[in-house]
Amino acid sequence: MMNEHGKSDRPIVPGKSPNKTKTPAAEEMEGRGLAKGNPSQQNAFRTQSRADAPSELARVRQTATLNKDVKFTALLHHIYRIDTLRFAYFQLKRHAAAGVDGETWQHYGEALEQNLQDLSHRLKRGAYRAKPVRRVYIPKADGRQRPLGVTAFEDKLVQRATVEVLNAIYETDFLGFSYGFRPGRNQHKALDALFCGLHERRVNWVLDLDVRSFFDRLSHAWLVRFLQHRIADRRVVRLIQKWLNAGVLEKGKRTFVEAGSPQGGSASPLLANIYLHYVFDLWVQAWRKKRAHGDVIVVRYADDIVVGFEFKTEAEQFWKELAERMAKFQLELHPEKTRLFEFGRHAAANRKRLGLGKPETFDFLGFKHICGKTKKGRFLVLRQTVRKRMQAKLQQVKIELRQRMHDPVPEVGEWLKSVVGGHIRYFGVPGNRYALAHFRFTVSNLWHHVLRRRSQKGRLKWRRMQRLIRRWLPPAHICHPYPSRRLRVTT
Repeated sequence: MMNEHGKSDRPIVPGKSPNKTKTPAAEEMEGRGLAKGNPSQQNAFRTQSRADAPSELARVRQTATLNKDVKFTALLHHIYRIDTLRFAYFQLKRHAAAGVDGETWQHYGEALEQNLQDLSHRLKRGAYRAKPVRRVYIPKADGRQRPLGVTAFEDKLVQRATVEVLNAIYETDFLGFSYGFRPGRNQHKALDALFCGLHERRVNWVLDLDVRSFFDRLSHAWLVRFLQHRIADRRVVRLIQKWLNAGVLEKGKRTFVEAGSPQGGSASPLLANIYLHYVFDLWVQAWRKKRAHGDVIVVRYADDIVVGFEFKTEAEQFWKELAERMAKFQLELHPEKTRLFEFGRHAAANRKRLGLGKPETFDFLGFKHICGKTKKGRFLVLRQTVRKRMQAKLQQVKIELRQRMHDPVPEVGEWLKSVVGGHIRYFGVPGNRYALAHFRFTVSNLWHHVLRRRSQKGRLKWRRMQRLIRRWLPPAHICHPYPSRRLRVTT
């Protein structure tokens, strides 16, 4: 409601900033929950109905919020409910690759209700069995191969339903600087938090952390122990263990491992967040409060972590203690990719005085972060598209265009429109316009080259090509506001 002065009458619930700051600079603040033992303040009707009665998961979320130590003893019935399974089915990707069972989204949906009833009964009586994950490899930007796991369809469906239930619990536990694969927390929110932290806090040193082969080293034994802090329903824990112990099928050979969670499964991101919540998040939060004397900012997106420090000595001590803690939980910081370097508003002047050249840069979520200046000479973090990532994408476009050489021009134009538009929507941040224009121009040249090869005469003039470019390729433009402006709205 609005009062006579045009302001909201709704009381503001104060948030607690995860960083030691008076303003929520580097992390989005989350509202404080109800006091322990207080009833819910929801406005309910006198007569109960499906519209006003709180859902079962809402009650789970409320309980998890009120009591951070409570253990949930009955969760499986939330997973095998037909409504939950049906919701999970429609959340899955329609055209995802099939697993070892060969089942697809379309085929499974031809007898959806019957299949869901059968799956629900098997989950209820414990007859559900997980199938092995089919191993595939995709190329990375640096030329190496990234292993992915293609999960069987029913396993993917049950995992998605389980994630929906567990999110009601763990979203109340996860900390503000954790952004990876969480509802309402995408890459750009993590980038905004890092940008504001570097600008508004006293950050002089940056520790760029890289956990070596995290998804392959994740300990099953430790993960189960972490789950049991909140989940006392043994049936749900055994369900997760079935996926972890299902093994991997590669070249017709099935192998079983005692560590790792295959990337590509619906449950892997949540399990990874739970693991790092107990291994890293809670530890770094306590370290920052008890050990740090200067400013410390933290931004974590899955296993990509950036930590900023005011003092170099604290950064070095943090690095040493973190390596010891990671080793305790069968993890390891990559010795070559993990590095500490000077970065911030004073880095350029300090390095110039010592004759060390320009400040180092670092990559995070596809953007290269650079110490720059505004036209007025003020410190500014410049964010530009990582060159290797852009080159890898252009190479994919080049190969795909050759395969589509003789397809109709409107069909290829629609595809290129989605490619260029998606690239601009992600990388369209302030200060990155030149890289966006370069990507669009290179795609235009690749398309022009392919169209000229369709005929031996090659008479497609550039004037006509420009008309096709204007018709199909979106112009390079900035899609995102400055992070301080967006964070000011969201907090």
